[in-house]
Amino acid sequence: MTNLAQIPVRRGVDRATFESEIAPASLPVVLADLVADWPVVRAARASQVALAREIRALDAGLLPHVIEAPAAAEGRIFYRDDLEGFNFTRRPAAISATIERLLQLEQVADPPALFLESVSTRSYLPGFAGGHRMALLDERVEPRMWIGNAVKVNTHFDLAHNIACVVCGRRRFTLFPPDQIGNLYLGPLDFTPSGAPVSLVQFTAPDHLRFPRYAEALRHAMQVELGPGDALFIPYGWWHHVESLAALNVLVNYWWDDAPESGVPHGALLHAVLTIRDLPPGQRAVWQSIFEQLVFMDPERALAHLPPAQRGLLATPSAEKTKKIRDLLARDFNRGKP
Repeated sequence: MTNLAQIPVRRGVDRATFESEIAPASLPVVLADLVADWPVVRAARASQVALAREIRALDAGLLPHVIEAPAAAEGRIFYRDDLEGFNFTRRPAAISATIERLLQLEQVADPPALFLESVSTRSYLPGFAGGHRMALLDERVEPRMWIGNAVKVNTHFDLAHNIACVVCGRRRFTLFPPDQIGNLYLGPLDFTPSGAPVSLVQFTAPDHLRFPRYAEALRHAMQVELGPGDALFIPYGWWHHVESLAALNVLVNYWWDDAPESGVPHGALLHAVLTIRDLPPGQRAVWQSIFEQLVFMDPERALAHLPPAQRGLLATPSAEKTKKIRDLLARDFNRGKP
């Protein structure tokens, strides 16, 4: 895995540069020292005790959920071998108490994996956002915190852009482009370890006999290891495997989606699975051509022969058009009822 391409590094990126150059390119970029001046980063560099004190001062006393996997899982948060369940438990636990337990587990030779995932700072650490500004994003984008020991989050993708900021410890990120989905062996959509669909391949010990196409995915992979103060821009839909490498690791991430609010693409996917995927091959090919022309091609190219006023349901999104399409879809679903 040592010969993977490295993710490009940028320093001193301001919001104007991020919005005009980095985000539109939809390629991963390391944002070195982006949050080096955050109070929690300074505390982490001083000591783990100082960091624990900093987070404890923000703790609202509510109980998020902590994930715990036995030592035999080697930090991997995943399915059981039969895919019928998971190899971890999830239960309510206090943030401050979990950090104390993590500090105690440093003395254990073979500790369980312990992981507070995607904690809402707005609810659980309400003073965090005010004291830790993200200069590249609108302040309405909520920071979320991840706290744990040496945990492996399996390769997955999010339908949002992401800036992931390392506060404490070290994290290794391995990214795959969205078009590698066919080589990553997607797991179930509706039964996932943490909400996002995951690859069934174990990145740190891949079974190439069971997953032969994975070797091609690795040819396109990019990797970086980050320390406190560094951040990584993960574009919408990019697959990422995340390894926490220290006994105490803290990450803060920001998810956002700047697409028009005209519907949920995931719903369109499920509707297409329901209505198109199992058609006879000839009919499915017809719909593939239609989708390529009307959904995936640049609309100005696909519809250049039609005046804008005559494009009807294919016109630029508007509140009126969205309502009309939703009404048609509702009638379609009702006709399909048994």
